Amino acid sequence: MTDDPHASRASLLLRSRAFFAGLGFVAAAAAAFAAYLTTDVYRHKAEALTPFVRVVEVGEDDTDPAKWGRNWPAQFGAYKQTSRPTKTRFGGHAGSEALPEEKIARDPWLQRMFRGYAFSIDYRDRRGHAYMLEDQEQTKRLTKPQSGSCLHCHASVMPLYRALGAGDADKGFEASHAMSYQQINQQLHDSGHAHPVSCVDCHDPSTMALRVTRPGFKRAIAAFAEGKGDAVALPSVQAWREGKRARPYDPSTDASRNELRSFVCGQCHVEYYCSSKMPLTFPWANGLKVDDIEGTWDAMKFPDGSAFSDYAHAETGAPILKAQHPEFELWSQGIHARSGVSCADCHMPYVREGATKVSDHWVRSPLLQVNRACQTCHRASEAEMKARVDVIQQRNHDLMQRGGAAIVELIDAVVAAKQRGATEQELAVAWKLQRQAQWRLDFIAAENSMGFHAPQEAARTLAEAIDFARRGQLAAVTLRSGIVAPPSAASGAAPAASSAAPPR
Repeated sequence: MTDDPHASRASLLLRSRAFFAGLGFVAAAAAAFAAYLTTDVYRHKAEALTPFVRVVEVGEDDTDPAKWGRNWPAQFGAYKQTSRPTKTRFGGHAGSEALPEEKIARDPWLQRMFRGYAFSIDYRDRRGHAYMLEDQEQTKRLTKPQSGSCLHCHASVMPLYRALGAGDADKGFEASHAMSYQQINQQLHDSGHAHPVSCVDCHDPSTMALRVTRPGFKRAIAAFAEGKGDAVALPSVQAWREGKRARPYDPSTDASRNELRSFVCGQCHVEYYCSSKMPLTFPWANGLKVDDIEGTWDAMKFPDGSAFSDYAHAETGAPILKAQHPEFELWSQGIHARSGVSCADCHMPYVREGATKVSDHWVRSPLLQVNRACQTCHRASEAEMKARVDVIQQRNHDLMQRGGAAIVELIDAVVAAKQRGATEQELAVAWKLQRQAQWRLDFIAAENSMGFHAPQEAARTLAEAIDFARRGQLAAVTLRSGIVAPPSAASGAAPAASSAAPPR
C-alpha cells in the first residue's frame, strides 16, 4: 500500500495548525499572567505606600479600640482575640468559668505567704489583655481598701489623669493614689474611658509611632538612667549615660524603635508599689536586678518617716515586700534582651497582611506560635524548641515549690518562737530573713514566664530564697530553745554577691 501525498500534506497542515494554536494559547496565557503579575505588583506597591486609610480621625482622648479599628482593622481584629482563652503548661487560662483558677488554691503556700495582704484572699491565673480591667473590677481583693493607683496599668487612664490634674497628666497621676479604687473607677466609667489598655496607650494617634505614655515608667526609667544599674539590654540608656545628660532620659525620644517594642510593655509588666501611702513607684534607681530593687525598697521611707514595706505578715509580724509581676526586670537580665530581642518579637511576632507586615496584636505566649515567634531565629524543630522551654520551666517550677515549702516551715518556726515568748527584738533576724526569702520567691512566682525570661537569674533568685528561708527557720527554731544558732543564721546577712561581669 502506497502513501497518499495529499493525505500526508493534510495531516501535516493539521498538526502545524494545532501546534501554532497551542503556541498562541501559551503565549496568550503568558501574556495574561504577566499582565496579572504586573497589576498585582503595582497593587501591592500601592498598598505598601498606603498601609492604612484613615476613615476616621483619632486623638489623645480616643480610648475605645473599636474606633481605631476602623483605620487599622487587622490590628484590631487580632487585639479582640485576646479575649480567647489560651493556656500553656505553666500559665494562662483555658477554662470556661467566669474567672481563672485560683493560684492560692493550687499552691496553698502562696496563701500562707501572703497572710495579712489582700492576695491571700484572691490570686488567680492570668487572662488576655481584653480582661485586664474586668478582672480587676471583679477581684475579691477589692473587699479590702485599695488605692486608685491600681488603674495605672489596667485601664486606658491617661484622659482621666489629665482631667484629675486640670490638664496635667503627671499631677493627675500623683493625685490618684490618695483616691480609693472605687472612686477613680467610677470616674473612669463616668468619663467614657472604661476600656482596658488601648491603642492610644502605645501609639501616637497622629503618626502611629510607638511611645511611652505611663508616668510611672517615665519616672522610673529616667531614675534608672541616672543610676549605675546594668544597662546592657538598653543601649539607648548607655548612650545617654555617656552623653552630656543635658536633660532627663526620655524613652519616647531617646529610645530606639526596637527598645520601644519592649518599653511599651514595660509600662505595666513590672514591679511597683501601689497603695495609698505614696504615689505609684517603680523601684529602679539602683538597677533592675532583684537585689537592686530590694536595696531600693530597703532604703525607702514612707512620707511619715516609717520604713517601707508592703504589709506586716499576719502570723509572724515580719515587714514584707510583695512583688508584683516583674517581667520587664527579669527579661532585662536574660540572653534574649541582651541580644536585642524585644518583648514584641516573641509575644507579638510579625504577620503578613497583603503587602505589609504588622505585629500580631493577639498578645500571647510564644509557645502558642513557635513557628513565627521562635523559629525566625532558632533553626531547630518546633518539638525541640518546646522541649528546651519545658526543661527550663520545669526546673524553675521545682525550685519554686521547694521555696514554698521552706517559707511555710519558716513561718511555722517563727510562730512557734512567738509562742515560746520570743520578743520582737529577738525575732528581728528571722523577720529579716523571711522578708528576703519571700521577696525572692515571690519575684519569680509573680513573674509570668516561670523563669524563662532569664533562666539562670531566676534559678539564682530561687536558690537564694530557699537559703534565706532555711536560715530564717533555723534562727527562729533556736529562739528560747536553748539551742545556739550558727553565725550564718544568727547574722541574717546575705551571701556575698558575685563580682563577675555579666556575659555580653
